[in-house]
Amino acid sequence: MKIVSRNEELLRDALPCTPQPGSRTSLASCNKLLRFEDIRAAAFKIQSGVQKTPCMYSRLSKQCGMDIYLKKEFLQYTGSVKERGVLYLLMSLPQEQQRRGVVVAVDSSFSLAVAHQGSALRVPVLAVAPAGAAGRARLCREFGAALITHGASARDARLHARRLAQENGYLYLEEEDSAVYLSGLGTVGLEMYEQVPKLDAVVFPAGGHCGLLAGSAAALKHLNPQISVIGVESESFPVLQQSLKAGHPTEDQACNNHHFYGDVSGVCFGNNSLQLTGKLVDKVVAVREEDILISMLRLLEYERATVDAEGAIALAALLAGKLPELKGKRVAVVICSGNLELHLLQQCIARALTLDNRVCRFSLVISDCPGDMSKLLEILAREEARVLDIKQERTFVTSELFTVQVICTVETRDKIHAAQLRNALLERYPTTAWTER
Repeated sequence: MKIVSRNEELLRDALPCTPQPGSRTSLASCNKLLRFEDIRAAAFKIQSGVQKTPCMYSRLSKQCGMDIYLKKEFLQYTGSVKERGVLYLLMSLPQEQQRRGVVVAVDSSFSLAVAHQGSALRVPVLAVAPAGAAGRARLCREFGAALITHGASARDARLHARRLAQENGYLYLEEEDSAVYLSGLGTVGLEMYEQVPKLDAVVFPAGGHCGLLAGSAAALKHLNPQISVIGVESESFPVLQQSLKAGHPTEDQACNNHHFYGDVSGVCFGNNSLQLTGKLVDKVVAVREEDILISMLRLLEYERATVDAEGAIALAALLAGKLPELKGKRVAVVICSGNLELHLLQQCIARALTLDNRVCRFSLVISDCPGDMSKLLEILAREEARVLDIKQERTFVTSELFTVQVICTVETRDKIHAAQLRNALLERYPTTAWTER
């Protein structure tokens, strides 16, 4: 959490020390940064304000060859695990500051959590939204925040929110890694340990905002050091692995404001989270964008769960075979967020179906004579392929005269079904061109 006020800091970090970039700390000293007692106290205080989400056995277990339990944090009221840290953060503010209120920029799920939990605690919240954040701005207003619009980007909104805080003596909140915030997030680790006996491993989303990973690792490793704690980030933006290697937080400018990756992209936001991750997390792996999309599709099909990239990225590592050492073990996976805009959801599902060989496209040339099109449709019907779209091109065909190029999009069951259809078409139409993914 960042604090900006006119006179003095209104809330001091509970962390007794902050490791400097490049410094080396022992496991004992690192554990002092976030005590198990702090996480347990947070769990007691926030229990009436957040959902104790289920950690349920998944039907994807057989597919992956392990017992998978999904911690469904996307079921929180604002669709994000960040409600836990935000609630404990707001409850820890002095009463005078709670009365005066806080300022937040509408740039992530964190801002939605502040708006909702602030309203629940009767803490006034002023949200500053950029022009392009209409969806989240509307939600912040519905959750009870006072809303103003400023600037065209999230950066513009953050700068204006800071300026308002400085000029008026308000408290500006931005997601960081104070002990209070990490303690709230760490309650996820406590709950999973209680809900799933004999856990072998827990897989978390990582990336830029690794507070959930760090806080929960502190809880799990205290309760049972033998539990493997694994973080998963995007292969395109491996900011956590880069930061761990460098010894201090780094930022990949290419991933800023990336709508698909959202809160898992950007700067690795704090030395404290980074040091805890380096000491307590057993492994950090990276997955491709294609793996995340397939994970989103599997969660929608098997769990009826609509999640975003941050929510799907941990499971993606298991589905993509990135963690073969977990075969046959009991593994909990955190599905932490479900804040995906509808237009982006539509694009993601369409792309995932193509990647999963469920939607295919091909082109071929047939004679422009009566009955030839019906013969093609007969083959598609015989192979049980559902036609989604079919187009005919006559004018710009470069082959022989009186022919027509047919471009067809069909729905298939899986990769095997798609291959059978392809072979059947090639047998009848040797010039069939299959559009690669």
